[in-house]
Amino acid sequence: MRHVFLDRPHKANALDTQALIQLHSQFEQLRDDADVRVVVLAGKGRTFCGGADVAELQALTAQTAGAFVERIHQVCAAIRELPVPVVAQLHGAVIGAGLEIAAACDLRVAAEGTKFSMPEVRLGIPSVVEAALLPRLMGSGRAAWLVLTGEAIDARRALEWGLIEQIAESADALVQRLLAADKEALRMQKQLLQLWEEASLTTSVMASIERFAQAHRKG
Repeated sequence: MRHVFLDRPHKANALDTQALIQLHSQFEQLRDDADVRVVVLAGKGRTFCGGADVAELQALTAQTAGAFVERIHQVCAAIRELPVPVVAQLHGAVIGAGLEIAAACDLRVAAEGTKFSMPEVRLGIPSVVEAALLPRLMGSGRAAWLVLTGEAIDARRALEWGLIEQIAESADALVQRLLAADKEALRMQKQLLQLWEEASLTTSVMASIERFAQAHRKG
């Protein structure tokens, strides 16, 4: 197991360009580590992530805004492309870009009292990039409520709505369940889960059959 941390506790782990570059680099390095079986993404300090850094947001222009959100997408894509499960261990606040990054993880565990919000519309901008994952996690109506109202929901509501999978102070118990699975089968399953999101039913079934045969060939 490996841990990756959002590490700007003095700024509520708000994401600026440098933090995003560091996160992306860490996940890129983990992708090539054959010994990694599970990754836990957590935030240091009192909160998981307060969203994008306000000072950097205020300095964005029409010329620089696209590049900034592209960096958020790059982090999310690196998480999704990692061949092993990534578990988000959430606490405090999970806001905006922080929630997009959490949504890109494979599983989410949140401490009691955690608050989730996508407040961008209140700031005059839409929720973008991996916010597109929210309808798949929560259903279109609940995702719409989150991004159109900008209001927060608590961990209990997030669990009820399907945004998180478990309420717990730590992801340790979930991680142990993942570590108990076969390493190669776990990697295959993550690949299939992502394929199932976008491929047709026929393609998904045929790919699943091939992975099943592949697992037996390796055995």
